Amino acid sequence: MLNLLRKIKGMNRTEFKKQLYAEDPKFRVTVACAGGCLLILVLGFIHQSLCYVSTDDAFIEGHVVPISAKVSAHVTKVPVEDNQEVKAGDLLIELDSNDFRVKDQMAKAELQAAEAEAEKAHTDAERYKKLNSQDEVSKQQLDMAVLRTQIADAKVASAKAHVEQTRLDLSYTRIAAPIDGHVTKKSVEIGQLVPVGQPLLAIVSKEKWVIANFKETQLTLMHPGQKVRIKVDTYSHKTFKGHVDSLQRGTGARFSLFPPENATGNYVKVVQRVPVKIVFEEAPDKKYPLALGMSAVPEVKVR
Repeated sequence: MLNLLRKIKGMNRTEFKKQLYAEDPKFRVTVACAGGCLLILVLGFIHQSLCYVSTDDAFIEGHVVPISAKVSAHVTKVPVEDNQEVKAGDLLIELDSNDFRVKDQMAKAELQAAEAEAEKAHTDAERYKKLNSQDEVSKQQLDMAVLRTQIADAKVASAKAHVEQTRLDLSYTRIAAPIDGHVTKKSVEIGQLVPVGQPLLAIVSKEKWVIANFKETQLTLMHPGQKVRIKVDTYSHKTFKGHVDSLQRGTGARFSLFPPENATGNYVKVVQRVPVKIVFEEAPDKKYPLALGMSAVPEVKVR
């Protein structure tokens, strides 16, 4: 058939008519097949253009959780590496806890002393109440005893709060993964003194979605729930299934650092793009790992 198609391509109009009306069934079948294929291609193109809208201005997005220290201390253990998969609760970083353990013990001792002092103050106040009922102590002495119980109770409350704070500080020396995901941007090493709030690494969640920046003229028939075919440049042979989750209530330019001000200067109309969130309907496949920022081409079925 390929040879016959090449032969047809080299014919002029007169030669083609002679061959078409000649008694050559093979030639006629070839022409019919070629015409049918062309018709199918045209119909397919029309169907694609009418029923689907697509854009190549799309990329993979996901949650990125930065990990930092809540207390300042030296790093004693880092049991994870870059790109390692972790589960929620897995140990990521361990800090030197000796100073915090001592402070916790001191706070507990202070609490015990405060509780003992409060217990004595309450006992004295009860005794003064009995003596005052027997007119053996003055009302002023009773009031002072009651005031001492209030002060002692306040010291106990303060000591309990201090114990809770030291307990929290001690727990902060073990930094665990808050979600399932993969370690990335690791910049912490054993022996390093880390200050409070310094980024040490990040966890990229397993949940991924697509942010597609469609032209505003493509959104006329688009709404949440519509089916989407997703192609990722890395896996050109694979088609992922998804659906439209939501449309951003504003164009990308409107939320940029310096949004355009159309009220000044000469106005030139530019077709704007609106970010659309598309979620995958399939569970993550280890054979096709998706990284944040990968280019994608979604096709939304709008009809």
